[in-house]
Amino acid sequence: MTDLSKYRNIGIFAHVDAGKTTTTERILKLTGKIHKIGEVHDGESTTDFMEQEAERGITIQSAAVSCFWKEHRFNVIDTPGHVDFTVEVYRSLKVLDGGIGVFCGSGGVEPQSETNWRYANDSEVARIIFVNKLDRMGADFLRVVKQTKDVLAANPLVMVLPIGIEDEFCGVVDLLSRKAYVWDETGEAENYEVKDVPEDMVELVEEYREMLIETALEQDDDLLEAYMEGEEPSIDEIKRCIRKGTRTMEVFPTYCGSAFKNKGMQLLLDAVVDYLPNPVEVDPQPLTDEDGVENGEFAIVSVDAPLKALAFKIMDDRFGALTFVRIYSGKLNKGDTILNSFTGKTERVGRMVEMQADERNELDYAQAGDIIAIVGMKNVQTGHTLCDVKHPCTLEAMVFPEPVISISVTPKDKGGSEKMGIAIGKMIAEDPSFRVETDIDSGETILKGMGELHLDIKVDILKRTYGVDLIVGEPQVAYRETITKLVEDSYTHKKQSGGSGQFGKIDYVIKPGEANTGFVFTSKVVGGNVPKEFWPAVEKGFKSLMDTGTLAGFPVLDVEFELLDGAFHAVDSSAIAFEIAAKGAFRQSIPKADPKLLEPIMNVDVFSPDDNVGDVIGDLNRRRGMIKDQSAGVTGVRIKADVPLSEMFGYIGSLRTMTSGRGQFSMEFAHYSLCPNSVSEKVIAQVKERKAAEAAAKK
Repeated sequence: MTDLSKYRNIGIFAHVDAGKTTTTERILKLTGKIHKIGEVHDGESTTDFMEQEAERGITIQSAAVSCFWKEHRFNVIDTPGHVDFTVEVYRSLKVLDGGIGVFCGSGGVEPQSETNWRYANDSEVARIIFVNKLDRMGADFLRVVKQTKDVLAANPLVMVLPIGIEDEFCGVVDLLSRKAYVWDETGEAENYEVKDVPEDMVELVEEYREMLIETALEQDDDLLEAYMEGEEPSIDEIKRCIRKGTRTMEVFPTYCGSAFKNKGMQLLLDAVVDYLPNPVEVDPQPLTDEDGVENGEFAIVSVDAPLKALAFKIMDDRFGALTFVRIYSGKLNKGDTILNSFTGKTERVGRMVEMQADERNELDYAQAGDIIAIVGMKNVQTGHTLCDVKHPCTLEAMVFPEPVISISVTPKDKGGSEKMGIAIGKMIAEDPSFRVETDIDSGETILKGMGELHLDIKVDILKRTYGVDLIVGEPQVAYRETITKLVEDSYTHKKQSGGSGQFGKIDYVIKPGEANTGFVFTSKVVGGNVPKEFWPAVEKGFKSLMDTGTLAGFPVLDVEFELLDGAFHAVDSSAIAFEIAAKGAFRQSIPKADPKLLEPIMNVDVFSPDDNVGDVIGDLNRRRGMIKDQSAGVTGVRIKADVPLSEMFGYIGSLRTMTSGRGQFSMEFAHYSLCPNSVSEKVIAQVKERKAAEAAAKK
């Protein structure tokens, strides 16, 4: 039986290029898991094992590895930094107990760092901050520390100070022990000496050490009082206070170094052991009922409790489907039969493996606190709860964002259709933010995702991994429709055809609803003009057409429907009759309510060198962008704007041209907003043209 206090389930997350994957590589080397370091820029890192990751030098899917440091077991998940893949970060955070937020020493707190930090706050994950790349030009540890306060509203607790900066960065001073760790120029992590603090840093070290102790002791009134009276606490007492503050997210121990040059990594690993919580110390996951409402019970982390586990990721590889599982309580043995509480079906655990990126070690047994993968589970999807057959339960589910961009794909030959169908089925299971549907009119397959890069990678996987030759259409924006006027109306469905007929009459009001409410149904019928048992049929009928608006066939958002009155026939009225009446009401009244097109607006965060700010802002304005904020940094300016998605296609190319390759940007969906008439007319005309062309092709 493993001691759970020796477990650390941690994730590494940050902005693109802050050095997450490199940091993971160094952790694996130091803990003896790998003997040769693979570099991201050479396409050889352990956790970036997909072809597409190796080529592009980015992380696309989270990868899990296990290793040991000072008798503690680390389950490490390296997550993507690119905004199109934040769903990977979100679902990894959901099953982690702690994290390392990596920030670039020169870039500081970048756009995606903010998003990931927000996700980690929402998931209540304790974190350590690691300021990486201190050997880079423009690196400044204390400036990044200040940014984490100002931009992330975090409370960084400085634990080390760098010795030298940029080219002269050679080590760090540990404030608690007042010792300097200095590395030589071989680039080997083991080649360091422990020395006294450099003379020119003594004052600074004492100043920051005092701040560190005072902040830490705020967690213990008795120790703080004694300290104020001149009694120095022991290092163990200070560490206990820091651990408590880290667990409650009141402080974030902050370290620095250079992962690429192997400097400062040992202290970071020690901090994971000293300050990040073990599985037992984290607030237990809430249990819910079938509708996802919390029922007041929790998945207490204990080996002796019944099995409770969450499937947080599905991955398909050459050995078959892998289901990544975090076990919250109980034990799991090879050959056990477990219940999927979502489907109500049982499955037998054939093979269990411990993941080592894309390699695996066979397991016979796993327990609370473990992150493992089960091979060959048939009906399990991301977010499903796996539990003891005799003790069914449901863990809090995962919620994934709606896609905002789509493309059409068609196989070049008939044989490709079947291959594509199988491949897409596997890809949907792996990535819940990736959706696929078939256009009923044209028969085309429509892929939907979170951004251009997201879909670009999916098409690449279809072509290379699954060998499907594709014709790819232009990207399409996920427009929506809404109404802008209140309409009071009446509709009667009447059909007599000998024998019993159909009759249903409804009087109703439709009006614009609050933003993001979707469809709201209320009934104000008094008396029995429309019997209560038919109200759900009216709601169902109207709601069923909300997916295809009357302007251009896009889904309709934010409509309130009030049933005022109506009439029924004792023999001819039925639920079906009232459902058909509601559908007729939709077709009749939505066009009268002045329908308008809505377009997705993106939160765009652009980094521009000082010299190009004017060009970048001018370009965003031309794209109908609303500039919200500008903040100057050491190496350039960050511009935040709201820009319609339709204007952002191919933006990375324009930005690189304007900034000579130095500009960066990220974007994420913000909200839907009314389309200007000129844009709306163009989109509606395009839709009509496409439908006419499809109709002509069918003839």
